[in-house]
Amino acid sequence: MLSRPSRITLPSIARWARFNGSSSRAAAGGVTLVPTQEPTPEANATLTEEEFSSMIIHGRSVYPPLYHPRTHSVPVAQLQFRAYQHQFLDLYMHFVGHAAAALGIPISRPVYLPTQRSLWTVPRGPFVHKKSQENFERKVHKRAIKAWDADPEVVDRWVRYITRHAMPGVGLRVTQWKRAPLGIGQQMVDSAVGQTRLGSGADKVKALAEKIVQQELLVEENADTATR
Repeated sequence: MLSRPSRITLPSIARWARFNGSSSRAAAGGVTLVPTQEPTPEANATLTEEEFSSMIIHGRSVYPPLYHPRTHSVPVAQLQFRAYQHQFLDLYMHFVGHAAAALGIPISRPVYLPTQRSLWTVPRGPFVHKKSQENFERKVHKRAIKAWDADPEVVDRWVRYITRHAMPGVGLRVTQWKRAPLGIGQQMVDSAVGQTRLGSGADKVKALAEKIVQQELLVEENADTATR
């Protein structure tokens, strides 16, 4: 049986991390304290990923991930998550967002999909408790994330990383869109024409017709000799 989820929220953990980080540095003596404030959206728009990663921020993992802006709005992947416990689902979504921010993949914020609810009613027993029934309920919480403007190789590494570190009890389904190279249409047309007779010359068609006529005449001659 799972224990009840903790009531400690992300802001409270962030305050605890800032307090302990400041006190430990002050105890060391003579060390300039590093500001541990949460990056604002205005600062995120001007900072690059290298500069943001090099900043010393105590309790970085408890902050919301950095959402990179889209450049061309070309979708490359869509991730759907499912779980019975929404606490595990939210924590895993937080982890996935930080992984995408570290790789520089522009992603959307978690989209809350409709919760799937299932109900069952079964009798308690076939004899004394035959008229007594018991109800069971199951809820499946769903979330979705969409990624844009990223190299297919980077997206593959991101998917492999979050799959390797998947959280138990959370299901993941990944849909990727890959772009075909230029000239793929002409290649498909050439391959289709090569498999048909449209690309053959007139001489080949004439030779094939003569061969068919000779085979038909030979069959008729054999049939006449057999009847005589």
